[in-house]
Amino acid sequence: MILVAGSANLDFITRVPHLPRPGETVLGPAFTTAPGGKGANQAVACARSGHPTRFFGALGDDPYAAPLRESLCASGVQDTTLTLDAPTGAAFITVADSGENVIAVASGANALLTPEHRPDFTDVTHLILQLELPLVTVQAYARSARERGVTVVLNAAPAPTSPLPAELLANVDVLVVNEGELSTLTGAAHGGLSEQLHAAQALGPGTVIVTLGGAGSVAVHGGQRIEVAAHPVTVRDTTGAGDTFVGVLTGALGEGLSLPQAMREASVAASLACTREGAQPSMPSRHELDRALAQGGVGAGLPAGGPGV
Repeated sequence: MILVAGSANLDFITRVPHLPRPGETVLGPAFTTAPGGKGANQAVACARSGHPTRFFGALGDDPYAAPLRESLCASGVQDTTLTLDAPTGAAFITVADSGENVIAVASGANALLTPEHRPDFTDVTHLILQLELPLVTVQAYARSARERGVTVVLNAAPAPTSPLPAELLANVDVLVVNEGELSTLTGAAHGGLSEQLHAAQALGPGTVIVTLGGAGSVAVHGGQRIEVAAHPVTVRDTTGAGDTFVGVLTGALGEGLSLPQAMREASVAASLACTREGAQPSMPSRHELDRALAQGGVGAGLPAGGPGV
């Protein structure tokens, strides 16, 4: 069983010709809503790729909570979310015609999840965490998982504004970041990728994976370096692609696949998610993922603007 403890938001999505600059208003034709939040996204991606998945988070007692619960249920996720006295989290996403996006998040109930709100670790082999919950809560869940012999996967996103606590990183087995998050984490913005990966590994995680958009992904695992190319697609919307990578990666690891095999599945799944709009609505099923893997899996790379975590 994969346990995801994290955020759940209702996404409000607007498509525009280009992303607005500071002070600029850009007109779009309409907006849509879709279930999202990094934690819920990763749970849905994991479950849709065929792996038993449980989600633990917080929602408000309002109409925005219903579509989030419905999406979790429809995707086969075991829903153990709490209802707290706060609005359901919301994300406001602007997507350019190029597929790039900018996102503002109103945390709502997510911000009220505390270490005292304990998830159920029964039969759990892997725990996925992100940074859209209070940091003290993330630390407590990682510590509890480690005490139970559960493998901890941390997606250090959104990028932290200050160094992450040493105690947290000491309890992380697999760290997944994009290039910007890696630089923020290591403080090595001017160093090479290899130096930054090893600097992150020195902070505690035995495995560090960086996603590189159209250039695929690279990992250091012990003393081994692993590189996986991206799967070529026509990019429509990158929203949720990074969460797809994390969810599918962890599910594959939970099934006993090797790290290179798990990264390959995750890369293909993330690329497929870029071909449709929205976060959870874009995430591929097991059938779609198997078909893409059978057709060649990972190719030479994505066009500029491909997925990243």
